Amino acid sequence: MTASTVKGIRPEHEVMTRQRLPYFVGISGQTVGATGLSMHLVVIPPGGRADPHLHVGYETGIYVLEGRVCTRWGASLERETISEAGDFLFIPPGVPHEAINLSDTVPARAVVARNDPAEQDRVEPYAPGR
Repeated sequence: MTASTVKGIRPEHEVMTRQRLPYFVGISGQTVGATGLSMHLVVIPPGGRADPHLHVGYETGIYVLEGRVCTRWGASLERETISEAGDFLFIPPGVPHEAINLSDTVPARAVVARNDPAEQDRVEPYAPGR
């Protein structure tokens, strides 16, 4: 597969990520031969949350499709931003964060894009206060 090939992707199954959230991987180096982008769907189950983590060397853009998500961020995860359907969220490289679904009854869904074709290789766990 080369980067000059147009390819449609419909993810059929979820994969569990390093941040312990189910993703439906769409565009990546592995799926379509992308060299500078990955893009997928994340589903945060009702009451679910990501493990605290950071992204080494790449930016992340998120577009919330449904639900309300609290993203806690900072060295001690002391700051927070609430995103809901229709909102975009930008996460710079190296910023510790975690995402929390604010609903106990419905999943939150979002499209996640990164300027890295290996969307999970440089996700690092983060322990606040260490």
